[in-house]
Amino acid sequence: MEDFKIQIIETLIIFSLYIVLYFVFKTIINNFLKKTRLERGRRKMAIRAVQLFNTITAIILLTGVWGFKQDEIALFASSILTALGIAFFAQWSLLSNITSSILIFFNHPVRLGDSIKVLHKDYNYEGEVVELNYFFVHLKTSENQIITIPNSHFFDKSFSVLEHKDNHNQIAK
Repeated sequence: MEDFKIQIIETLIIFSLYIVLYFVFKTIINNFLKKTRLERGRRKMAIRAVQLFNTITAIILLTGVWGFKQDEIALFASSILTALGIAFFAQWSLLSNITSSILIFFNHPVRLGDSIKVLHKDYNYEGEVVELNYFFVHLKTSENQIITIPNSHFFDKSFSVLEHKDNHNQIAK
């Protein structure tokens, strides 16, 4: 019974630290990224990525507190890493959209507010990028329709940036 009380106290400490670290990391990252003049959408994605790491760490600590064996935790972690590895190569999986969102965040010239035209042989999409999230890029057309393009397909298609939000110069890609 005494071990059970200790586990509950340790669990409460982990949850408390998780909540405190959530707000501390969010504030620190947000303030740091504001200095770099990174746009709000990209700051939010960076905060989400750090919070995901924070959550995974809390889950691992909780599994240790509640008596999971190290080999079980290692099996779980290796399964997750294997799934992520497959996601880098899988074209149609949800995990490929998540990994594509990371690549869009760091390496893609498209930003929130940019007007773009996605070129495809059967159909063309044109609109303003209104949201970039883990799974989709959302375009708002001139008719106020929202078009969602899976992140993995965003890399497959050619596109042109018609107007950047920052400098409003015509840029062709």
